[in-house]
Amino acid sequence: MKNIFTDHPNSVGETYFQHFAFAFGIGFKLIVWGFVAMIHALLPFTFKTYVSKHIHKMYLKINRQADK
Repeated sequence: MKNIFTDHPNSVGETYFQHFAFAFGIGFKLIVWGFVAMIHALLPFTFKTYVSKHIHKMYLKINRQADK
């Protein structure tokens, strides 16, 4: 019988808790960066490249993780 909690984490070489920590961290950062982007929308002179730089770094980190 399949275990819906561990099938995907195992498929990317992680335990359930490793995957939880990684995915939760990604989600939390995206929420924070969303607020930063909204501040930038109101005050365009602030955080000009902050969110895009961090999203690019996250993209590279996720792809490195997927290559394991």
